[in-house]
Amino acid sequence: MNDYNTKRSKLIIREYGRNVQKMVEEALAIEDREKRNETARAIVRVMAQLNEVKDPATVTKQESLDYWHKLWDHLFIMSNYQLDIDSPFPKPMPDTTEKEVVKPDYNKHKIKYRTYGRNMENVIKEVSSYPEPARSRMAKLLANDLKMMYLTYNRDSVNDKLIAKQIAELSDGVLSVSEDFEFTDTKKLLHTVNSNPSFYVTPAKKKKKKKKKKKKTANTL
Repeated sequence: MNDYNTKRSKLIIREYGRNVQKMVEEALAIEDREKRNETARAIVRVMAQLNEVKDPATVTKQESLDYWHKLWDHLFIMSNYQLDIDSPFPKPMPDTTEKEVVKPDYNKHKIKYRTYGRNMENVIKEVSSYPEPARSRMAKLLANDLKMMYLTYNRDSVNDKLIAKQIAELSDGVLSVSEDFEFTDTKKLLHTVNSNPSFYVTPAKKKKKKKKKKKKTANTL
């Protein structure tokens, strides 16, 4: 089924983005409890990377506990409190959960592909540590995400083999899709991009400079 459509669920905590929310939805579908626990821990590590805070060496033990407690709370919130896992902290209740969200404070390390951004690179790096088969399932989702993002910058054409090569490069060869993997149809993705112009931020278009018209001078006799 095509994952890209105009009826997708609303982002519960926008600061973490749709990729993290997809991971949470993947975790909900895992039947094996131990694998579900491993996936939940990996998701929390991704959330921590997106919320890079001050030097850990200067953080007190209590501040560290509060910080991780908040991330686990956010994980449960994004699952609509449905995630059944062994959390290191008590599961929050809908009517008592703190609503404040720690906004990502992005660092300035070099981005390999600006088309995809640092967020996606962090997500791919974290998914690379997932156990199988969760890693393979997420690789397929991420591959279509990369294709979608590529099309927001270049709507003329996209090469599926190029996308497969780039996800392998970004994951240091850990993530890959099989040669017979069928990416979501380009036309369908373009339709989604056109229907949802704010889904990914595209570069601002340069304003064309208006040419000044030369004033015609009357011929003098």
